[in-house]
Amino acid sequence: MSASPVSAASKTHAADLRERIEQANYRYHVLDDPEITDAEYDRLMRELEALEAAHPELAASDSPTRKVGARASGGFAEVRHAMPMLSLSNAFEQQVDEGQGEDDRVRFHEVAEFERRIEQTLDRATPVFSVEPKLDGLAISLRYEHGQFVQGATRGDGETGEDVTANLRTVRAIPLKLRGAGWPDVLEVRGEVIMLRKDFEAFNTYARAHDEKTLANPRNGAAGSLRQLDPAITAKRRLSFFAYAVGVVEGGALPPTHSATLQQLRAWGFPVSPEVGTARGFAGLIAYFKRIGSKRDSLPYDIDGVVYKLDDYEGQRAMGFVARAPRWAIAHKFPAQEQTTTVEAIEIQIGRTGAATPVARLAPVQVAGVTVTNATLHNADQVARLDVRVGDTVIVRRAGDVIPEVVRVMPEQRPPHTQPWTMPAHCPVCGSALLREEGEAAYRCSGGLICAAQRKEALIHFASRRAMDIDGLGERYVDALVDFGYVHTPADLYKLTLDDFLEMKRRADERDGTTPETVKAGKIATKWAENLLEGIAASKNTTLARFLFGLGIMHIGESTAKTLAAWLGRLEFVRSMPAPVLRVLPDVGGEVAASIAGFFAQPGNQQVVDALLAAGMHFGDEGEPSPKLRERLGLAVLLDMAGVNKLGPKSTLLLAAQYPTLQRLLAAGQAQWITAGLPQAAAINLDAYLADASQLSELRVAEAAMQRLLDVIPQAAQAANLPLEGQTAVLTGTLPTMSRDQAKEKLEALGAKVAGSVSKKTSFVVAGAEAGSKLDKANELGVPVWDEAQLLALLAEHGVAP
Repeated sequence: MSASPVSAASKTHAADLRERIEQANYRYHVLDDPEITDAEYDRLMRELEALEAAHPELAASDSPTRKVGARASGGFAEVRHAMPMLSLSNAFEQQVDEGQGEDDRVRFHEVAEFERRIEQTLDRATPVFSVEPKLDGLAISLRYEHGQFVQGATRGDGETGEDVTANLRTVRAIPLKLRGAGWPDVLEVRGEVIMLRKDFEAFNTYARAHDEKTLANPRNGAAGSLRQLDPAITAKRRLSFFAYAVGVVEGGALPPTHSATLQQLRAWGFPVSPEVGTARGFAGLIAYFKRIGSKRDSLPYDIDGVVYKLDDYEGQRAMGFVARAPRWAIAHKFPAQEQTTTVEAIEIQIGRTGAATPVARLAPVQVAGVTVTNATLHNADQVARLDVRVGDTVIVRRAGDVIPEVVRVMPEQRPPHTQPWTMPAHCPVCGSALLREEGEAAYRCSGGLICAAQRKEALIHFASRRAMDIDGLGERYVDALVDFGYVHTPADLYKLTLDDFLEMKRRADERDGTTPETVKAGKIATKWAENLLEGIAASKNTTLARFLFGLGIMHIGESTAKTLAAWLGRLEFVRSMPAPVLRVLPDVGGEVAASIAGFFAQPGNQQVVDALLAAGMHFGDEGEPSPKLRERLGLAVLLDMAGVNKLGPKSTLLLAAQYPTLQRLLAAGQAQWITAGLPQAAAINLDAYLADASQLSELRVAEAAMQRLLDVIPQAAQAANLPLEGQTAVLTGTLPTMSRDQAKEKLEALGAKVAGSVSKKTSFVVAGAEAGSKLDKANELGVPVWDEAQLLALLAEHGVAP
């Protein structure tokens, strides 16, 4: 408390200082046009700090002096993103063969395909894109409520990040209070925290002078600084920020395009890269890529490419998503940093799926701040094309700044008597033949389930916490179970006995020379084995989504597994649907659908699934297919996915209305299609497509599978009247007996949608101990508030186990 009342002059002076400091932050970070020196900025800050220290009641929550918060106790709390922070697909420059010249559509094939898909899907010529540099830092999310910064989180895995609010408050570029007016009640801004090159060099200069640890590169500097448990340390490291997107928006509206939204964010006080702009069509994208590439070294911050986003939000919604990436955006990566080194050996690495990847063992070399000793050679064709040999001097780069790869051999430095490399005939792990299917680039081990390289990884994944959650079954036990032949497939886990585990442990200890003295004395511990058996038995009662994820199907993460379970309902449908039908599910693209269908097309995989079911597997979430699936099935959908040139969505709907089945469509023929209103070019192309026996057969199989689903969906629709269908719930605070995830699962089982924030659309809030701003908002809006007892009563009423 101040010694004397605060005068009006002091209040006015404090407000003036805050305004001048925030204006300085805005001009420096947003407008890139500073109006005062750093020394003047520091003087203003010290003056405000002294004034607030003398009169604590003047210290507003959004004062720039509050840029350093409390130290985190033990770590960072988890934050579940209300809207997932998705990653982008990457595009790279292609190698151009002799004779192809400088054709941009060949060099930048992936970008050309990206732009072509948008043109074709939306029926637009040369669409407009928002373009921006791809910043090399740490992605974060900033949440503002009524214009005030209330929470900041890292991207994490896209679903869940870390609460780094206190540290983000130290970043001068991030406004604690929005400027101007017209901002939504809730606004989530996404962007990148970076360390400018000058700040990175200044930090390392100081660190070297004081014998402290230096930073490897600006990206590591940004990420490491932001994750300091003490915000005071973060505050000493000059970090910057650029906004590039929005997430959740409630109680307000944004412009209809991404580029206009960025301009609006700038007006509200957020820094936006001065290099953002718009481009039209493929030519515009490549012109921007080349322009930014030519400026890359002169920019004040590191970038590793550029990002293209379809500019209008309506088009973005129409394009949708595939797996965890939007179809309307792509990251076009620059060639990564490169270094030269020598190849000491070329070995084969067998992956979890059996793919045999040649790997170059390298003399250690620093690439982009990381010591590289291994680099992928991708496949045998790539090795042959590069003509990589043991002893060669090669150029190695970190592809996408992540995976090291060999990009070129320097034949002029090749030692004499080197020999071309050839793919071995047998798997280095199990000795089985390495085979390559026709049309495939990769060789695969034919050993399948007998190959320890595949079995161990598959079992570890199957038992993992987010899959079957077999407590205690870690890598050490999996290694021994496989090495000693107790387990060959995941189904074998359910045949194990107490004697098996005890014998396995004895043999492993003897092999490793670690037999405990108590065992030598005849005292055998059994509790660990009993616990493992209990964990294995408990895992039989699981969910279909966990089971599907646990199978380790390529490209199938937790999100896709949940989609399969929610939309198809039963394992029998998931394992029997062809790829064209799987593609109708949300976020399941062609590659993902082919991977799922391909997995279940293998007899060996089906046998393992059958054996697991025979072991007593039970899925508590199995049911009928979603009623929402009906609108995604039918001939029009099949024809859309066929990708027939000139046959757009309007044409497929016209045909489906006239000829609702494939048989009737075939019987009508080309002439009648044209009479019905189909353009001649589309009719000719469709007729040619259907004349291909293999393509027609695929359509017939897909149509039959769709019909099987349609036959049961009406039954599902009758049973779909869930008690909370159409209602939105919000969870806040700590419940007495349930975790947030458990409560969310129960609410979703009753048909509710669980949101991350409270709005006028919220049906009710379930509040526990230490409920915060969400409870306040619910009371303010008059939203009903439940406690856990009310939720448990509803669960009991509808037969949902608590």
